[in-house]
Amino acid sequence: MVYRTWINYTATQRAEMWGRWQRDESLTAIGRAFDRPSSSIFGLLAPTGGIRPPPRQRSQLALTLAEREEISRGLASRQSLRAIATQLGRSPSTISRELQRNSSRLGSGASSQAL
Repeated sequence: MVYRTWINYTATQRAEMWGRWQRDESLTAIGRAFDRPSSSIFGLLAPTGGIRPPPRQRSQLALTLAEREEISRGLASRQSLRAIATQLGRSPSTISRELQRNSSRLGSGASSQAL
């Protein structure tokens, strides 16, 4: 038995697979188009019951990358959490939770100085 290496399909390849599936192509035909066995295509389509999942969207409540950078700059300039929160138009608890969640990435002294 020949084992193939694991392949991570790109977003375009996945979209193509879903398009072919919606046009009623068989798993074997889709697999042939990607030079893969039908079982590997089945593994992508089966978890959602053959229905294309909705596109992923980030929650509006989640902090953006720009907001995280502002928090980092505010901490570097020794601003209080409340000042950073006011500047971003967010709740101070949101900033506090973000610091607690990512304190290991900031270094040992950054989060304790800000709190």
